[in-house]
Amino acid sequence: MFVPCDRGGGSASPDFKGFTLLMPAVSVGNVGQLAIDLVISTLDMTKAGYFYTDCLVPMVGNNPYATAEDNSGELSINAEVYSLPSKKLVVLQIRSPFIKNKYRPFCQILLSWVKSSKCARVVLLSSSHAYQRDDEQLLGTPLRYLLTPDLEKAVGGLMQELNWKEMEKVAAYPGINDTEKVLHIPGGGITKLLFTESCSTGIPMAVLLKFCSEGDNIPDAFALVNYLNEWLQLIKSEVNNSSQWKIPSSWRLLFGSGLPPALF
Repeated sequence: MFVPCDRGGGSASPDFKGFTLLMPAVSVGNVGQLAIDLVISTLDMTKAGYFYTDCLVPMVGNNPYATAEDNSGELSINAEVYSLPSKKLVVLQIRSPFIKNKYRPFCQILLSWVKSSKCARVVLLSSSHAYQRDDEQLLGTPLRYLLTPDLEKAVGGLMQELNWKEMEKVAAYPGINDTEKVLHIPGGGITKLLFTESCSTGIPMAVLLKFCSEGDNIPDAFALVNYLNEWLQLIKSEVNNSSQWKIPSSWRLLFGSGLPPALF
């Protein structure tokens, strides 16, 4: 459940009515999480609270978005919520993997919170194994989208104008029965479950994902966040210019460059 930050002794929940909820799936290459990092850091979003759940592996660390020594010692946990009221944007960042068999309880808790907070829509940033694409998915851009029926009515036309490619369904039984098609997102973590649950419960959701492989996934994160920006226009858009996004200080540790002294 959502627990608001205690600001000056007050603990009233912030109002997210009409906001867009942006969140990552814990998926291959952590691409969604890295893209969320870029959004929070660039927009200088304020921490609004925490998402308390037993569905994620517990963790604690120092402030991943530290800008100076005085705020580098702030603690962060596995699931935190940031907001930017001026853009009606709320972001849930997830920093640890799911505990086995806890996907479905997490989705239920999350969607219950989305309903109670009256968010207008959910945008899920995800990724999928590039090596498991079928022939059709090998063509063109490695970026794809999905829309629930409720959101399709509102923004489906815009996606067509942007010339985006919808995630293709693949044969349920390749080589045996190629006519029966299903949604398949290998390496996508909670993506498929959260999307199908949103379809059945009437929650407007969009999934934006990139086909990728494990490794240095920073370029994939830039590609995904630029893809998101084509639609939501979070910052002034410049074609193929990744320098417009602010890289968070925590990215210095992605490939093992030592622990920051402020952590001790």
